[in-house]
Amino acid sequence: MSLYSFGLEPLSCQAWNKDRTQIAISPNSNVVHIYQKEEKNWTKIHELKEHSGRITGIDWAPESNRIVTCASDRNAYVWTLKDGAWKPTLVLVRINRAATCVKWSPLENKFALGSGAKLVSVCYFEKENDWWLSKHIKKGICSTVLSLDWHPNNVLLAAGSADLHCRVFSTYIKEIEDKPGPTPWGSKMPFGEMLLENKECGGWVHSMAFSPSGDTLAWVSHNSSISITDATCNKEVTQLSTDYLPLLSLLYISETEIVAAGHDCCPYMFLYKGPGQLEFVKKLGMTKQSSKNSMSAMQHFRNLDKKATTDEDDNELNTLHQNSITQLCVVEGEKCKVEKFSSVGLDGSMVLWELKP
Repeated sequence: MSLYSFGLEPLSCQAWNKDRTQIAISPNSNVVHIYQKEEKNWTKIHELKEHSGRITGIDWAPESNRIVTCASDRNAYVWTLKDGAWKPTLVLVRINRAATCVKWSPLENKFALGSGAKLVSVCYFEKENDWWLSKHIKKGICSTVLSLDWHPNNVLLAAGSADLHCRVFSTYIKEIEDKPGPTPWGSKMPFGEMLLENKECGGWVHSMAFSPSGDTLAWVSHNSSISITDATCNKEVTQLSTDYLPLLSLLYISETEIVAAGHDCCPYMFLYKGPGQLEFVKKLGMTKQSSKNSMSAMQHFRNLDKKATTDEDDNELNTLHQNSITQLCVVEGEKCKVEKFSSVGLDGSMVLWELKP
């Protein structure tokens, strides 16, 4: 495990390039900072400045080396590296509320964007007019879309929202892709078709993810629960209520293992053995020893400022992160066998976590 600090501002989202030598993060502002790894340090090499509102989502397409960003200014941009500088292209997302999340599809020929406009924008590039267009999915969505994830087949899209529902939609766009074959989730997949609607999520759906095979879908809700629906077993839902604070992000690290983290400031591992068999495995990370006596006065006061505490109260947590974890990302390994993942949090820090076999 390695801890890196990127300042005092909260880190709201992150994305890695293909070889994991660069990371794009947003310090809770309208700017994206791109850092490059140099030995043991991270050096800022680019700043993406085009949004006028707080950035809410970043995703980096590994093969095409394009970055997509979205923000509360209701806009999305696709960034392309040309002559050593990142150039933005505005996307016609056609929304009247803040964008909340964005994610490239596995084949990188389209991306999905969630927003407060009670819809999902599926965006694709139209070569004839040389611009990014969007098609809207509105069916059944009654509130802000908070989380998205793509099925491995590049067509199905999971969306979790603040109406306490999670749904799976088809995003088949005949202009850019071949007709998809049947899946355990369904066989008829015209654009916008809803293949799953779970109405008992118990709270805002903060994060969701398909398994590496795409046969199961997991999500975490604001009622401190983690749930899985299994398409191979009639879409049966298994829910595990925890005693922890709400989880904000989750990640499949194998076909049956999941890592989730949130307001408790540390990741937890869960194991899914089949319908009705979802269990907590362990808490990840080591206990952090107090470093108050060995740090300089300047560093001490910076830490107090990070945690909004006073000098009289020693409220240091015994976890590497000192505030809520906002997002988890794969760093090494395939989705079916993740070897290392990263977490960013409201304490302005990033942690690299190694998963030992």
